[in-house]
Amino acid sequence: MNKPLRRIAIFCGLLVFALLLRDNWIQYVQADQLKNHKKNLRVDIARYSQPRGNIIVDGRAITGSAETNGINYKYKRTYKNGEMWAPVTGFASQVYGTNQIENLEDGILTGDDDRLFFNRTIDMLTGKEKTGGDVVTTLNAKAQEAAFKGLGNKKGAVAAIDPRTGKILALASTPSYDPSTIAGASDKDAAAWKALQKKYNPDDPMLNRALRQTYPPGSTFKVVTAAAALENGLYKDVDDPTNSPLPWIMPGTTKPLPNEGSIPCKNASLRVALRYSCNTVFGKIGADLKEDKMREEAEKFGFNSEVFTPVRADKSVYPQDMEPSSNAMSAIGQFDTRATPLQMAMVAAAVANDGKLMKPYMVSGLRAPNLSFIEQAEPEQMSEPLSEDNAHKLQDIMETVVQVGTGTAARIPGVTVGGKTGTAQHGVANSKNPYAWFISYAKGKDGSSPVAVAVVVEGSDTVRDDIAGGKLAAPIAKDVMKAVLAGEK
Repeated sequence: MNKPLRRIAIFCGLLVFALLLRDNWIQYVQADQLKNHKKNLRVDIARYSQPRGNIIVDGRAITGSAETNGINYKYKRTYKNGEMWAPVTGFASQVYGTNQIENLEDGILTGDDDRLFFNRTIDMLTGKEKTGGDVVTTLNAKAQEAAFKGLGNKKGAVAAIDPRTGKILALASTPSYDPSTIAGASDKDAAAWKALQKKYNPDDPMLNRALRQTYPPGSTFKVVTAAAALENGLYKDVDDPTNSPLPWIMPGTTKPLPNEGSIPCKNASLRVALRYSCNTVFGKIGADLKEDKMREEAEKFGFNSEVFTPVRADKSVYPQDMEPSSNAMSAIGQFDTRATPLQMAMVAAAVANDGKLMKPYMVSGLRAPNLSFIEQAEPEQMSEPLSEDNAHKLQDIMETVVQVGTGTAARIPGVTVGGKTGTAQHGVANSKNPYAWFISYAKGKDGSSPVAVAVVVEGSDTVRDDIAGGKLAAPIAKDVMKAVLAGEK
């Protein structure tokens, strides 16, 4: 072979080698990446080529699949009472992808999860159409309905937990949206998607306010501050007078911390202070304990950490590196203290469960198409924010709040209910309408508590703690608790 031909042969050989190398790189190294790439239309075509598995509540599917007349997609996702359940399910869209449970459990719902290999093999051998598995939730349909209807046209959220296990019983957020309206690939779906975006809709209906919105918790945070006082031995008896002068000047300032109205807060006991929601008593507790001890107690309740249910809940915040006066304000749920409704439900749940905080979760099991469970959740203790003895003390004074205090709107005949109202100011110089809060729990006949609830209503036009939280939020919590208690019988 002459020299020019040899060079051409070597060059062609190098080209073939490069081609083989690239081919193997694509097939073996980049295979998974390309298979799941967001611009790979075949992934979505395959995802919607068969009915999607369902999300189950109380043994019934709250989702479904419907055949379409589209060219690429055979099925699309459907939802029953989509607006009510959107904070739980999320959406599954042929164009816009998935989120929340629809995203986190996508492998089970599409049938592609490795744990469903045996089922897929059987289906292939028998010629049966491939189907997805089911996600079985912990949700209580009646409680969810009570929460959603209670919020009505108000902007806000509800979170309800079984304190004994951590099971999430209700998760409502308003305004909401119907995921069915964006499930397809039509122009109508595109218009619906655009209308739901915050830039076009300031009410932001796709925001999951129960998990992804943090608010100043206002006076509901005083439950955490009372727990800190008991746990650190600042006060041992909830009926002993506290060392709380009136007026009380915040440390490092010449400014007194005001109370709302003429209420009996001078040296008030923890019972009286929680009943009337005395800012001076709880602000001074925060100042006496100082920032580190306050933050330590808040973190035992779950603050400063994300919570995965498995859907991620935003981190609630007890701030750090504060001035002493700011710490006092944080101790009454203002300044930069912020919490999700789920977090405040966790606070009520820990108190109700004799001081033990169970990890919140909303998926009780994953089920194969043949209805056999491939995974089941087990209750897991998250922390112990307070001792059993101190939890009983705190239950006692929270029950006083509902019996004769600011939370009487949550009373249920024949049932022991504990709670705390709250009004959280917000906006520059408190220029905007306050948020109305209520956290609570109800006890069953055996003394244990099957439900703890947190409700927040945005845009309240009332100011007083007992009016805003008690009038707007407490009745919603009451209806949720009644729905759960009715199912316990």
